[in-house]
Amino acid sequence: MTLLHTIFLVAITAEAMSGAIMGMRREMDLFGICLIGTVTGLGGGTVRDVLLGHYPLTWIENPEYLTFTVGAAFVTAFIARFLHHLRQVFLLVDGLGLVAFTIIGCNVGLDMDAHPSIAVLAGVITGIFGGLLRDVLCNEVPLVLRRDLYATVALFTGLLYMLLLWLQVSASLASLIALGFGFTFRVLAIRYGWGLPSFTGEGIRGFE
Repeated sequence: MTLLHTIFLVAITAEAMSGAIMGMRREMDLFGICLIGTVTGLGGGTVRDVLLGHYPLTWIENPEYLTFTVGAAFVTAFIARFLHHLRQVFLLVDGLGLVAFTIIGCNVGLDMDAHPSIAVLAGVITGIFGGLLRDVLCNEVPLVLRRDLYATVALFTGLLYMLLLWLQVSASLASLIALGFGFTFRVLAIRYGWGLPSFTGEGIRGFE
């Protein structure tokens, strides 16, 4: 099992747990909690596969991924009261998952002979869409659409990874470099509150 694949399994588990917590905050039943958890963990890869025509879908080809996500959401439903102490850990694991998903998505695009720009886009979609679907289903403004540096981290991670491959750096080394860069970028953004400018729309009239 490669390092990236191990990180991927950790990431989908952590993402599923974050989705389960969101579902619990919305007072969903156990089915809803498991559904939201699974969508969060596997949604990005599913959207990517559908857009690229990559079949069978990743979780259909590897049904054990469903076990990881459903199991993680199920367990979270019963231990959530102890998890509020682990918020920072979740943010870090989520950041690691974001960049790992991005690199994996880029590789899927490249394996399908997609243009490099499409491969980067596939990486970004893999990284961000699980959380976006989670937030939409839970009636929240998606995190990725707020000022938090999230999609930006995925974009720069994907661009760096593709640049390293273009410079003929080995895929393993390029993965490690991009993973380290993306994770550090995300941690610094959380630590120092970096974000893109946001706009309130004050003073705009006639669009109500």
